[in-house]
Amino acid sequence: MTTPAPSITHHVSRKASLFTESVIREMTREAMKYGAVNLSQGFPDFAAPEDIKRVAMQAIADDINQYAITWGAKDFRAAIARKTKRYLGLEIDPETEITVTCGSTEGMIAAMNGDGRSG
Repeated sequence: MTTPAPSITHHVSRKASLFTESVIREMTREAMKYGAVNLSQGFPDFAAPEDIKRVAMQAIADDINQYAITWGAKDFRAAIARKTKRYLGLEIDPETEITVTCGSTEGMIAAMNGDGRSG
């Protein structure tokens, strides 16, 4: 006699239940299906620029090999603040007003989760 498998109940917020699959995933699947050029993801068909390779190799040699803090590397956030000042004339505090995310989907979710209303 076999024992029935326990049912699994998934609990997500109303807000999270409204999310759909990433457009990037959908467009990648469609491009693969039709043999089309996939413009939704970064799959370069060219070599990386030499200066990028050189800087990356130097970072490895310098043992810069740790994950950044979750809101982005301090020097990167500072560079964003400087560029924002230069291009837009806005003073932005990189410690409290800039968050770097790993792509637009993470940024969107972080922004939506920052909304304090329930649901």
